[in-house]
Amino acid sequence: MNSSDLLAEAWSAVTAGSDDQPRVGPGDLRITGDAGWLPSRFRAEDAAVASVGAALLAAAALQEVTGGASPTVALDRHHVADAVRSERYIRQGTRPAALGFAPLSRFWPTADGWIRSHANYPWHRAAFLRTLGLDDVEDPDQVSARTRSRSGSDLEDAVFGAGGIAAAVRTLDEWRQHPQGAAVAREPLVAHERAGDAPARRPEPNPRLPASGLRVLDFTRVVAGPVCTRLLGALGADVLRVDPPGHPDMAIASTADSLLGKRSAGLDLEASDQLEVLHELMARADLVVCGYRPSALDRFGLGADSLAARHPGLVVVVLDAWGHTGPWAGRRGFDSVVQAPTGIADGEGDDEAPGALPCQLLDHGTGYLAAAAALDGILRQRTGGGTHIRRVSLARTAAWLCAAGRAPTGPPGPDPSRDERGDPPWIVELPADSDTVRAVAPPGSIDGRPLKWPGAPARYQQDRAKWK
Repeated sequence: MNSSDLLAEAWSAVTAGSDDQPRVGPGDLRITGDAGWLPSRFRAEDAAVASVGAALLAAAALQEVTGGASPTVALDRHHVADAVRSERYIRQGTRPAALGFAPLSRFWPTADGWIRSHANYPWHRAAFLRTLGLDDVEDPDQVSARTRSRSGSDLEDAVFGAGGIAAAVRTLDEWRQHPQGAAVAREPLVAHERAGDAPARRPEPNPRLPASGLRVLDFTRVVAGPVCTRLLGALGADVLRVDPPGHPDMAIASTADSLLGKRSAGLDLEASDQLEVLHELMARADLVVCGYRPSALDRFGLGADSLAARHPGLVVVVLDAWGHTGPWAGRRGFDSVVQAPTGIADGEGDDEAPGALPCQLLDHGTGYLAAAAALDGILRQRTGGGTHIRRVSLARTAAWLCAAGRAPTGPPGPDPSRDERGDPPWIVELPADSDTVRAVAPPGSIDGRPLKWPGAPARYQQDRAKWK
């Protein structure tokens, strides 16, 4: 399969079940540039192009309804490759703004193979070490000695039970036979639900950007969710990210890269008055994007079904790690960990150790698919009413990538994203307070105009919890 095949699959998943299919389709997207920017044994670059392309097509379909004409959309393969590695290029002044993986976020040998841990958050790091009986000891040799004494499946269950995140490396066949792998395989790439018969919200004439006028509440962190909501911001939406003040995001995700295209506020949902502020925001919102662990928001009455009941007419997009059904549906997860059991780490590795994709494609790809699903949900609400719920997951995106087959270019090679010509034109500088942020511009163009970030990145939790 190539990028055109994958785009057709993604677009079919985004628009599934619609009584009135949009006139926009995969043939309306112009893809330029040579291939080869994301060397991988999997079709990583093709999947990245298809994910971004689906989001642009969904934007064009919405623009057709609100603006009266279908815009032309295009993207460049090299730009897409940089966009799905945007955290590598973000700079604040001359300093890298993203910190990468913590020392304990890596592959570890086990008695029967390998396990991948995630320890960027201090509470996940503590849970991992506590499982190994090491408390605050961070000596890699001691950690390795403990992991070698246990099986991968035993460790992943124990770490999760302790409140941490880890997963054993499996082959693709092993994952397909695993109960969670089998559950994910039965799920669609984009799950669609419609609840109730809320009246359609009248679309306002929109001669500007496809998402202009939309109000988006952003309950996401790290990569996948912020990728979705920052693209919606670049498409014209007013995006308000809400985080709990007492549970700050980790440094890699609270930097400018995840706060592009939006504003950032703090609300303590444990306080009834602030929870009421949130519901007041919900009452005027068009779209809610949820990227927390499944059930994490349920105790506040913010699960997808509760939102649909209390705020009819919303579009709710839910992103999770392991799928929406199966024994792992409630587990925490991140891209690097989801690559481990789904066959990707094994496929990218060699006889010495597992490997990884050339980018966090599960995060970025799922983020763009979520943006496409969000825009399609808005289109359907505005043309047919109802409350629309969309679900996507990193594990289902992984299954989609693996089903595409192996790439013809062989094993991963050097990263060719830069050459003697210097930075490409989509590396942009944005004024931010007394400094400058250097970032990757949003991928794609509409009617020949490249998408742009609407302004400086937000400062984490420094905006008021109110709509513009």
